Amino acid sequence: MKQYTKFLLMILVSTVIMYGLMYLNVFQLDHIFLSQTRLYMALIMGATMAIVMLLFMWSMYQNKRLNRLILLGSAVIFAGSLYLVRSQATVHDAAWMQEMIPHHSTAILTSERAQLSDPEVKALAQKIAKTQREEITEMKRLLKKVADQ
Repeated sequence: MKQYTKFLLMILVSTVIMYGLMYLNVFQLDHIFLSQTRLYMALIMGATMAIVMLLFMWSMYQNKRLNRLILLGSAVIFAGSLYLVRSQATVHDAAWMQEMIPHHSTAILTSERAQLSDPEVKALAQKIAKTQREEITEMKRLLKKVADQ
């Protein structure tokens, strides 16, 4: 059972790390908000990793019944998280803005740091970065309003 505990810890730690890594592409730190969508994506990746790793290391894990339960549990987590990411069923006002701020921040990062040469493309990137900043400011204002209610 010790090897299964280690396997579970490896998957859990990797999933938490993957969630954190999804914020590396934000433009600035104050654009980081807890995001349900990013959590669901991390769960999708963690579940997929559990399935792939267990299948590759099948012979190392002797309890075939437990192996099947891990595969089934991972498939359920994958399907449930995929449903939640695609439907956005749990995302409402505040959560939506917390999702969108990091998303907009990524647009700023790519718009400002891309090595663009075409003048029209550059102008579009500058316009996008400006618009995304304005929308982030508005969402932060609305988040405070929602929190105060």
